[in-house]
Amino acid sequence: MSAALRPIWLCADDYGISPAVNEAIRNLILRGRINATSVMVVTPTFHRSDAVSLNLLNATEPRAAIGLHITLTAPFRPLRAGFEPLRDGAFLPLEQMLKRALLRRLSSRRLEIEITAQLEAFVAAFGRMPDFVDGHQHVHQFPQIRDVFLKVIKEHTPRAWVRQCGRAPMPLRLRVSDKKAMVLDGLSRTFRKRAKALGIAVNPAFAGTYDFAAAPPPDFAALFPRFLERLPPGGLVMCHPGRVDAELERLDPLTHQREREYDYLAGDKFAAVLRSQGIALAETQARSEA
Repeated sequence: MSAALRPIWLCADDYGISPAVNEAIRNLILRGRINATSVMVVTPTFHRSDAVSLNLLNATEPRAAIGLHITLTAPFRPLRAGFEPLRDGAFLPLEQMLKRALLRRLSSRRLEIEITAQLEAFVAAFGRMPDFVDGHQHVHQFPQIRDVFLKVIKEHTPRAWVRQCGRAPMPLRLRVSDKKAMVLDGLSRTFRKRAKALGIAVNPAFAGTYDFAAAPPPDFAALFPRFLERLPPGGLVMCHPGRVDAELERLDPLTHQREREYDYLAGDKFAAVLRSQGIALAETQARSEA
């Protein structure tokens, strides 16, 4: 890699959510279009064979960092009995989980048991610890949850880095234009401080948020170059590429926008944008310990 290029992480979230999404993410890794993916181990269709297929992509050379996507929101179900609160056997929806976390009305002990169980499920499937750990719907940065999350990482997989979701410095007029990103900026300030105090590495900056459900559908091709602006070396861009199948439609409202992201990342315009902005995907280091 040329020293003049800025290396970044381009991470496809939600590997494991459905067979069609899994296949699409593996295809992008094989083609060198993304260099990280974050795995949900609690989904109904995730199987060890999905882990084997992903591991095989790194067999001859390290192509992608493989992380754990801690999942604590509906419609997914906990791996361990006793987690609370639940609704019809599943985690609470995002808004209710955030409210409980803000009020510190969650059980730290139950959180620790569940987060540890998901880490153990990852190791059982992949035969090693994750390269990094983050959270589905950014739940790992919520108050109360973040303390337990960082404790588990420090105790069980201290070599893993964790995702923080604060953006790179930018003018105020740009910062306030994305309300969701502003909330994540605030949560990330505390998260980064606590990770640093524990000696846990984080990505220096984050990008990739937008309104997935906007009408008309967001133009990902227009949005993506903006994500790269001001992103420092080692920064991370989140994405959600995939193909739609019945399982995805059953579990998640983010469906056809995944296909739009996939088509862009697989196409020629994406590669041209990286070149024009002097960016390359960061090189992945091999990791084999259990």
